[in-house]
Amino acid sequence: MKIKDRLKHLEELEKQAELGGGEEKIKAQHEKGKLTARERIDLLLDSGTFRETDKFVTHRCTDFGMDKKKIPGDGVVTGYGRISGRPVCVFSEDFTVFGGSLSLAYAEKICKLQDLALKMGCPIIGLKDSGGARIQEGVDSLAGYTDVFLRNVLSSGVVPQISAIMGPCAGGAVYSPAMTDFVIMVHGSLMFLTGPDVVKAATHEDVTFEELGGFMVHNEKSGVAHFAVETEPECFDLIKKLLSYIPQNNLEEPAITDCSDDPNRCDRELDTIIPDSPIKPYDMFEVIKRVVDNGEFLEVHKYFATNLIVGFARLNGRSVGIVANQPGVLAGVLDINSSQKGARFVRFCDCFNIPIITFVDVPGFLPGTKQEWGGVIKNGAKLLYAYCESTVPRVTVITRKAYGGAYCVMSSKHTRADINFAWPSAEIAVMGPDGAVKILYRKKLKEAKDPKALEKTLVDEYTDKFANPFITASKGYVDAVIRPSETRPRIIEALEFIENKRDSNPPRKHGNIPL
Repeated sequence: MKIKDRLKHLEELEKQAELGGGEEKIKAQHEKGKLTARERIDLLLDSGTFRETDKFVTHRCTDFGMDKKKIPGDGVVTGYGRISGRPVCVFSEDFTVFGGSLSLAYAEKICKLQDLALKMGCPIIGLKDSGGARIQEGVDSLAGYTDVFLRNVLSSGVVPQISAIMGPCAGGAVYSPAMTDFVIMVHGSLMFLTGPDVVKAATHEDVTFEELGGFMVHNEKSGVAHFAVETEPECFDLIKKLLSYIPQNNLEEPAITDCSDDPNRCDRELDTIIPDSPIKPYDMFEVIKRVVDNGEFLEVHKYFATNLIVGFARLNGRSVGIVANQPGVLAGVLDINSSQKGARFVRFCDCFNIPIITFVDVPGFLPGTKQEWGGVIKNGAKLLYAYCESTVPRVTVITRKAYGGAYCVMSSKHTRADINFAWPSAEIAVMGPDGAVKILYRKKLKEAKDPKALEKTLVDEYTDKFANPFITASKGYVDAVIRPSETRPRIIEALEFIENKRDSNPPRKHGNIPL
């Protein structure tokens, strides 16, 4: 074949690859309100930076007439480019080609990209829109999936991995995004292991796809997804924003941005944000937004376990992870779901050198048989383990309650937190004054002429003597009792002081976190 013929053949192959499953299927994709695989990449990456890899790869299946149905690219677009100037690897599943189903060749394209991302130390982003395994290929498809899963595991904690679910994600395909760092689900997308028909046959439950694995189901109930968005463009904007807080890999630090918010800014509103009544709630979001740069906070897991807040912000331009009890939901108690949520986030921050700021107002763990039988002990231990294992700079601020085991768990000094502050409103004790008095003075209260009056007196005495930050400070368990209005400058000052801290864990293959 002459060179000019080869050039012509190249043009033909490129056209075939870029048409995917053909104009009719592209039209059908658009009619569903969905973009094509290539349109998604164009919106996500900086203009003109995408370079495709393995554009002409085709499947190798010869059964069921598949040898006559070969399309260059084989249902997934892979390559590299830039987001805000930063190198990233990206793959985008093409639903117009065999319903985006995965073949062995398709999997090999993704694996090759995963290897490249790991070797180059850059984030990898997967745009998921697939009906699952390509049945015609049998076990080859399953082998391909597992090859992808292995690389998800090997890349974990080395390069950031982000999954965007933009259509169906079914069967074994769900395990890859579940092992990535963040899962974003777009309205109308689905994640499920077994479909409604199988569920009905096995359990007699009559559920729809949406009820089984819709985007809000996994954001609110299962916690599989970290973000929910209405549109695909919104999803791409979120990915860009999320990446802005995260370094390229585990050997780099997050970028420091220019800060227009005065690092010495105090906020007098914080001096009065804690209610006089210890049982009255307040919104921890208000505390966070008054402390961080320009009040900007990117919440993670917004709809799941809302009694704990986690997310990213900046302090004097530095990226930080925020973990905070939310007294406005279940009084800010820890439970099974919030412990899992917090542990996962703390471990991510520790993997990628992001300092952790913890705001504490926790009355304890949620009581009840449902929690005990569901494993609140094991799950609470996950959060404790995550904090104890972490070696990034950590600052803790106790705003009000820090009781019992929950005090220990929430980045206490004893978990190797670096700088621990308490507000004057802090109550730090084994348990709340009301409960402690009823146990300690049970006999005295039973014999009293006016038990309620005596109980109030004893509660006040116990609070003054034990449940205040000054006793804890006198023991060295908090480093300083600070005015709430000074929280921002004090945290920033502390972070600057401990930014080069050196901490490590004993030599080992890995710890055995209570899973």
